[in-house]
Amino acid sequence: MKTCVIIPVYNHQHAIRQVVDTLKIFGLPCYLINDGSSVECSAVLSQLTEQGQDWLTLYERAHNGGKGAAVIDGLRLAIADGFSHAIQVDADGQHKLEDINRLLAASGQYPDKLILGKPCFDGTVPKKRLYGRQITNLWIWINTLSFAIADGMCGFRCYPLAAVEQLLKSVQLGERMDFDLDIAVRLYWQGVDVVNIETEVKYPLDGVSHFRMLQDNVLISKKHAHLFFGMLWRIPRLLRRHLP
Repeated sequence: MKTCVIIPVYNHQHAIRQVVDTLKIFGLPCYLINDGSSVECSAVLSQLTEQGQDWLTLYERAHNGGKGAAVIDGLRLAIADGFSHAIQVDADGQHKLEDINRLLAASGQYPDKLILGKPCFDGTVPKKRLYGRQITNLWIWINTLSFAIADGMCGFRCYPLAAVEQLLKSVQLGERMDFDLDIAVRLYWQGVDVVNIETEVKYPLDGVSHFRMLQDNVLISKKHAHLFFGMLWRIPRLLRRHLP
């Protein structure tokens, strides 16, 4: 196995340093995908990659395209550079990065499976966001006819890149906040099984969230509707996965 880390970054200049410092101990090559960040954030990313030339690679997107667009660019880079697996991490410091070892262990045991973080939230999570997440996961279970994906919105996960490469050749994925659920559902449709790893999730270290309550909820709802109609003609195949 050859694993890397992908971090989509958009104006998280205050949190990204700590994220990078924590990641260094794992000895994994890391792609920082600058998704059209501010001058200040871009300067921080340039400084970090200059200091960590042996393991950090900075990819500059000309314009902000959304979290999904940034991660897709990172996945394409990882595939082109010969990596077999890629761990996705958010730049805001909300993930418990020590659990990377658990992702790596699960991926090593099940190299062809998608390893998903299953978030354990503390009391600081806003109730609206928590309830919205529960609705999203309900739709994911409907659209996969399965409880295999415990949480499709957690951006802490490990991808088998051979399966991702196949998927990227066949479909255009959501490029904003709908990306995480879209790629998880479509990889499951493609035949990729899932392992869920419980992990602590807290709210961003820098207090910055790019989730737009109205616009992104509408975007996610449209994605669920699109996936639902895609699920309908896949029903026989999805049901066969439950047979012995």
